[in-house]
Amino acid sequence: MVDFNRGVLADHQMQAMVESGAITAEEPISDGQIQPASLDLRLGTHAYRVRASFLTGRDHPVERRLHDFTMHKIDLTNGAVLEKGCVYVVPLLEHLALAEDMSAAASAKSSIGRLDLLTRVITDYGVEFDRVPAGYIGPLYAEICPRSFSVVARTGQMLNQIIFRVGKTVMDDDELRRLHATSPIVSGEAVISDGLGFSVDLKPERGDLVGYRAKPHTGVIDLDKLGHYDPSDYWEELRTDEGRIILDPGAFYILVSQQSIVIPPNCAAEMAPYLAMVGEFRVHYAGFFDPGFGYSAAGGTGSRGVLEVRCHEAPFVLEHGQTVGRLVYEHMSEVPTQLYGTDIKSNYQGQGLKLSKHFKTPA
Repeated sequence: MVDFNRGVLADHQMQAMVESGAITAEEPISDGQIQPASLDLRLGTHAYRVRASFLTGRDHPVERRLHDFTMHKIDLTNGAVLEKGCVYVVPLLEHLALAEDMSAAASAKSSIGRLDLLTRVITDYGVEFDRVPAGYIGPLYAEICPRSFSVVARTGQMLNQIIFRVGKTVMDDDELRRLHATSPIVSGEAVISDGLGFSVDLKPERGDLVGYRAKPHTGVIDLDKLGHYDPSDYWEELRTDEGRIILDPGAFYILVSQQSIVIPPNCAAEMAPYLAMVGEFRVHYAGFFDPGFGYSAAGGTGSRGVLEVRCHEAPFVLEHGQTVGRLVYEHMSEVPTQLYGTDIKSNYQGQGLKLSKHFKTPA
């Protein structure tokens, strides 16, 4: 077992985990799976349609729960439709054997979050979604629930990503202020309280397009088809010159942060869950920001956070500049070999308001 310094593991450290057997897989792990601070996880050969979402609890492996809740089994090797509003569990190709001082956390990849495709990792004997306890040895599973669009999924597709943590990794507010003073992490004023606060942009510098709302009745999206779909078939444009919009209960929105965000090479970040007292909505399903996001040396000047927003029980007025979430910064164990951005041709470096990579870029 390889020993690592405190922090979130970098790309070359995850490669060392593969070589040591701490990360194994049913198919060889490819170089393209290893990101600067995260590992992309691949769908296995079949999915289980289950009656409801579940956590296994401390006394049960996932296989036991699948025995209780499976309705039918679906072959994914040639692609299959996962229907909107249904819940599926897919065994992943990767398995873990973590050291006692190492834990892991998972999240949907950015493109998947922007499709409102709720996907979370579960483990044997697990009590939380997307959290792998220290010392875990065993398989990983993805729970998938398409919310806005039915999708075609296949074996080997990467919907989830996972990071590995050794020890205490989170920067406290004093550390974050010192970081901002030496290497600015946000445009404008840094609002720091349990992380870096960010707000929504509803007054764009040009034009009046402020976001997109998912249409309720659309066709299927094949997750392998990139730059393929006409946005107008799936999304309604949101335009306003008033600096506010009203969120509809149950609707899903793509918006953008007012601030440009920077993740320096020695840091990673995770989007924290919204606080209930700020409004009846949830922001951001895809939670990880790799080292180099928004970093000028990696081609990221002006990168803003895309917000995946779902409104809950009541209509809610969202105002320009309203705080909608926070980024929690973490120490890296080591600086990655490659940064997010130009090094690895990242899709969303330098982004503003942008749909997932499955859609054609508007002219």
